[in-house]
Amino acid sequence: MTEFFTRVHYQESAAYIRSRTKHQPKIALVLGSGFGELADAVQNADIISSKDIPHWPPSTVEGHSGQLVIGVLEGKTVLVQQGRAHYYEGHSIQHITLPVRAMRELGITHVFFTNAAGGINQSFKNADLMAITDH
Repeated sequence: MTEFFTRVHYQESAAYIRSRTKHQPKIALVLGSGFGELADAVQNADIISSKDIPHWPPSTVEGHSGQLVIGVLEGKTVLVQQGRAHYYEGHSIQHITLPVRAMRELGITHVFFTNAAGGINQSFKNADLMAITDH
């Protein structure tokens, strides 16, 4: 089955999130494997289960709690997404990217993704930062 999402879907997701928080984040952190505990440091947090957000793709990866934690981290108002959906879980690319598009509808201007990954380029070292610049 091909899933088709439009801006209306992103807006519906964003409207639900907006209705559940008093915060207006400009920064989002999408936490991958091994990074979920960072959300515990968010203060004055509003917590939303991604299962409740219209159109939001569920993650089935073990250890991904599937929550949005919205509050203050190191003096900045942030939206922290604990876990995300993956293509290999059977979701379409459109569904996987829906959260980022909804974040844009919320007014978020910067999104940072974390993950555990390996690589074959010998110039890469453990804990190197990688920048995705083509999105």
